[in-house]
Amino acid sequence: MKISQIVAHLRTYCPAFSGRVSAGIDWDAVASSAKLSHPSAYVIAAGDDAGQNDLQNGVRQNITDLFDVVLVLDSTDERGQEAADLLHDLRAELWKALVGWQPGTEYDPVEYGGGSLVYINRARVVYRFSFEAEFQLGRNNKADPPETWHELDLDGLPHLEGVDMAYDFIDPLNDKNLSESGPDGRIEFKTREDLPQ
Repeated sequence: MKISQIVAHLRTYCPAFSGRVSAGIDWDAVASSAKLSHPSAYVIAAGDDAGQNDLQNGVRQNITDLFDVVLVLDSTDERGQEAADLLHDLRAELWKALVGWQPGTEYDPVEYGGGSLVYINRARVVYRFSFEAEFQLGRNNKADPPETWHELDLDGLPHLEGVDMAYDFIDPLNDKNLSESGPDGRIEFKTREDLPQ
């Protein structure tokens, strides 16, 4: 999912950060360039998990996009007691903003995945909260644009205009000179079924 949408959403619905929300693809890269005042939040693209294909004649998978919201807080003590209380309040604000929100029409609502301490020292506390949202890879409607190679390949085929059928009977019309029980390799009759376009 596009993390810029999550950043915009958090800036709107998490007033505790006063707009101090940014993003990146890796925490180490973000940490070295993080210049926002605290408390601040950084949205990190954490990856995705793919389920198994659930079709026999196509491709359709459930994909779970994962993202972290990393909070950076000032700390007045090495134990982080005050920061822990503030984290409790900020977590509730994140839940209110994100859990149940749909980042796009293709996504299921966002779910909370848990949290953990990243770093603490005398000056600051860094804490990570994980979230996820699932979507389906593979379209449900042929009118939608293709999402997989299989769909793109099928879209390139010509339309099925009709079906030609040739009948070779097993019994009783088989030629006993050609085969005792049929089919004898001789086509008894042919038909064509034209399909409406």
